[in-house]
Amino acid sequence: MDDQELGFKAGDVIEVMDATNREWWWGRVADGEGWFPASFVRLRVNQDEPADDEALRTGDGGAADGGAEAQSSKDQMRTNVINEILSTERDYIKHLRDICEGYIRQCRKRADMFSEEQLRTIFGNIEDIYRCQKAFVKALEQRFNRERPHLSELGACFLEHQADFQIYSEYCNNHPNACVELSRLAKLSKYVYFFEACRLLQKMIDISLDGFLLTPVQKICKYPLQLAELLKYTHPQHRDFKDVEAALHAMKNVAQLINERKRRLENIDKIAQWQSSIEDWEGEDLLVRSSELIYSGELTRVTQPQAKSQQRMFFLFDHQLIYCKKDLLRRDVLYYKGRVDMDGLEVVDLEDGKDRDLHVSVKNAFRLLCGTTGESHLLCARKPEQKQRWLKAFAREREQVRLDQETGFSITELQRKQAMLNASKQQATGKPKALSRPYYLARQKHPALPASLPQQQVLVLAEPKRKPSTFWHSISRLTPFRK
Repeated sequence: MDDQELGFKAGDVIEVMDATNREWWWGRVADGEGWFPASFVRLRVNQDEPADDEALRTGDGGAADGGAEAQSSKDQMRTNVINEILSTERDYIKHLRDICEGYIRQCRKRADMFSEEQLRTIFGNIEDIYRCQKAFVKALEQRFNRERPHLSELGACFLEHQADFQIYSEYCNNHPNACVELSRLAKLSKYVYFFEACRLLQKMIDISLDGFLLTPVQKICKYPLQLAELLKYTHPQHRDFKDVEAALHAMKNVAQLINERKRRLENIDKIAQWQSSIEDWEGEDLLVRSSELIYSGELTRVTQPQAKSQQRMFFLFDHQLIYCKKDLLRRDVLYYKGRVDMDGLEVVDLEDGKDRDLHVSVKNAFRLLCGTTGESHLLCARKPEQKQRWLKAFAREREQVRLDQETGFSITELQRKQAMLNASKQQATGKPKALSRPYYLARQKHPALPASLPQQQVLVLAEPKRKPSTFWHSISRLTPFRK
């Protein structure tokens, strides 16, 4: 962080001192003041939350009245949260409609400027999101109790539509590509004027298109926060309590799934770069079947028929195990030697002693056995703890494959080809490509310090930060692969 940036964690309450800039606000927390991205926070539902003890009064009768007053206050808070959920959903629907009707519809009229593939890159599946959100809002409206809002039961709506929210995964994964394309078009004046005309015709607020397209990314992350606040003001005896509790857990899982898919897709460029650094590569590309490095290390491979020992570097990906030979002089150079298909493979833990198949003494060994072909691979680690790490890694690989099948995760042909193209371009330049932050999180020049503070101040709640990927760290700490 820069000196004037404000550090905070999820759940912190930030007092906003200046919000004149749309993207960076000046705020204050207990540790100090500084600038922070406005997109990382959300407005708090209620500025003045009365403490329960303030509502209680002394005396028998007073205690009863105080308890009723405290409950009334909690009901009012629940009403506020419900009203905020409905209000933000209505605003969000209008926002999606403006993008679909104000931009996409106009772009389709100009086939001379936009191809369908280009529109898919810019807008992703936002039209599908719009359709799903309309159905979701309709369900929320039906569950809303207009006479007594605090009795509304919204938890079931989230549970009924939780599967629909997974379509945000595709949108979030595509969003960086949209930002790159919009950045390219922003250099051409005719596109700048066209997008501005679309905004004005639709009477949308003064924000660039990439700002509008960021909203769905932010929206899916806010549902767990809203549900956590709703649960906070829902009495355990309330009919909606269990559904809200389950909905909070479900939406956290949805957000986690989206983050995990995004992390996996960010890794495919690195996998392609690694493959391009391997000499004498044979067979299909890694990305045809794999998208995650599970574990890697050096093992001794014992081969038939003379029981010859070979030192090899092994890299366990989902669905396959790649093994390479180190160059005798340049130890950072690897030569491709083969692969093992992990699907339908049995990992057999061997005891130290003489192997009955190869008739040689082995230590810290295990065998990879293919039941259908009878193919067998005898591998030995240097130490018992290394062997145990490999056995656990094989179990994690099978679990990863199972989860991918359950969630439907896969890499598209377009994504694979693009990753391999990027890797070949980087290899041609002879130097690694700088890994940049997503366009919408790129560092921006801080606005000037405010001369005076606004009279009205608001409070905001911080959003959770995404856990960084450990993929490249896992590879780079094991061996340098740059040629």
